Amino acid sequence: MKQMMTLFACVVLALFAGVAGAIAGVAVGDTAPDFTLEDTTGSDVSLSDFSGKVVVLEWLNPDCPFVQRHYKAGTMKSLATRYGDRGVVWLTINSTNYMDAAANAKFKDANGLPYPILVDQDGRVGHLYGAATTPHMYVIDGTGTIVYIGAIDDDPRGTKTGSVTNYVAAALDEVVAGKSVSTAETKPYGCSVKYKK
Repeated sequence: MKQMMTLFACVVLALFAGVAGAIAGVAVGDTAPDFTLEDTTGSDVSLSDFSGKVVVLEWLNPDCPFVQRHYKAGTMKSLATRYGDRGVVWLTINSTNYMDAAANAKFKDANGLPYPILVDQDGRVGHLYGAATTPHMYVIDGTGTIVYIGAIDDDPRGTKTGSVTNYVAAALDEVVAGKSVSTAETKPYGCSVKYKK
């Protein structure tokens, strides 16, 4: 019986290790893996198209209440506009298995977004990066190095009465100024990415 329990424990640990490995994705300091995805118009967009530029990757699911809250507040759109004026590229990726280009186009138009939504229905790019939540944010510097991974801010519930620290804005301020990112990793919050099973 004891041997059976030990064997069971080993199998469970192996399964968890496999899951962890499957969603591990990238880490701060890694070179951002290149990818090509179609936008809502059917045009190919590659990360390598923006070589030499600072790029923000945002994982999106319009059905997620956390995403809805940020889009109602204009969080992502205002950041993309503010830093777009400073040469930063904003790319939104939707790895939700049931959302096609038409669904993404509807959300893009409804919110008047100035940046593309890239369709990743098979979850290939989401798994490549290890995106776990919506939103899940990544900042890539001009050398192609990942310098920030994590949450958009330090207010997961949206109930903070004091000042909110926007981690992405802080990272972009430092990167654009040629400085190292002081808070390079935080725990992302939001809905789980609804990957294809």
